[in-house]
Amino acid sequence: MKIPFSPPYIDDAVIAEVTDTLRSGWITTGPKTKALEEEIRRMCGAGEVLCVNSWTSGAILMLRWLGVKVGDEVIVPAYTYSATALAVLHAGATPVMVDSGEDFNISVEAVKAAVTPRTKAIIPVDIAGFPCDYDAINRVVSSPEVRAVFKAESPVQRQLGRILVLSDAAHSLGAYYSKGKRTGCETDVAVFSLHAVKNVTTAEGGAICLNLPAPFDNGALYKELRMMSLNCQTKDALAKSKAGGWRYDITGMGMKVNMADVNAAIGLAQIRQYDRLLQERKRVFEAYDKAFSSCPWAVCPPSVKDGRESSCHLYALRIRDFTEEQRDRMIEKITERDVAVNVHFIPMPMLSFFKGLGYKIEDYPQAYRNYCAEISLPIYPQLTQEQIGFIVETVKKAYGEVKIG
Repeated sequence: MKIPFSPPYIDDAVIAEVTDTLRSGWITTGPKTKALEEEIRRMCGAGEVLCVNSWTSGAILMLRWLGVKVGDEVIVPAYTYSATALAVLHAGATPVMVDSGEDFNISVEAVKAAVTPRTKAIIPVDIAGFPCDYDAINRVVSSPEVRAVFKAESPVQRQLGRILVLSDAAHSLGAYYSKGKRTGCETDVAVFSLHAVKNVTTAEGGAICLNLPAPFDNGALYKELRMMSLNCQTKDALAKSKAGGWRYDITGMGMKVNMADVNAAIGLAQIRQYDRLLQERKRVFEAYDKAFSSCPWAVCPPSVKDGRESSCHLYALRIRDFTEEQRDRMIEKITERDVAVNVHFIPMPMLSFFKGLGYKIEDYPQAYRNYCAEISLPIYPQLTQEQIGFIVETVKKAYGEVKIG
């Protein structure tokens, strides 16, 4: 039985939506992108939502809007995909990496210890779709002692008056961070990924959720950022295409990071049936929990705690008391039976680029412990109960072969 790791969910509704876009004669940013923004805004309860061409460009856009510069610091977890820190570097600032907790997510205590007068933002990451403790993080940035050391150096920073919290919600579209409240509205800014392997995809894409407090106007900010995503051009392509609408101006140094309608159409068809798709992911997640919870060697990933509920994007199984080498051998055994698995993530300080910048994995012991024992299992709506059973059997057999061998 051959089981892929994360195929995209493409059904007749997706194909019909994309075909409708192709036949419309308009394939770049237009009505489908706006409709997807509205669907995400409504689902998440965000103030405004702007769709862009990737999570990475969305984060860079927001950090540039914030006014970060060389010498400024942005706190990020060491245990995440590289884009979290690369966005900070592209925006001109320095990523300050901190350790994780046992739930994979950023350690709030480590965040507190890392704050300096140069700190301009914090980017917590919802690893595997399980939300961070945003109540605790928001308390940190709003506390008198942290506000006292904050040094505002741009108009936006002065208006905010504290460290910005930008949630890396790449994995957590549809998750709950507290009872009845979904991710996307819990921080100043949240950015979802709509990449090919995500719960909702546009092939490539991202969605910026804006929830800035007063006196910010999120509606006005949406318009500003939309223009920034189009090279700060005062007219988008749709407006320019109308008869007599050719004249435009460039008002600043923007970016070209807009989402096209042909991409938005995929996500639009998926998000309209996302409640059902999310239940199917939960079905797979719970089947794994049931199968592995009785295994003394298995550490099941967090899914529900204190009102927080995972989007079930990944099933990040950990093998108790395994070394990195044993985990790798176990993956080889699983792969031999044609089950594709993955590892999320290789901590950034272990990657050549970041090692070259001076980051050392020894400074992040929990991140390393999480990584060296982690195996991500396939989890997507198309998985049948028979396939789930085969995956479980394969994982258990592989563990036995490695442990005994």
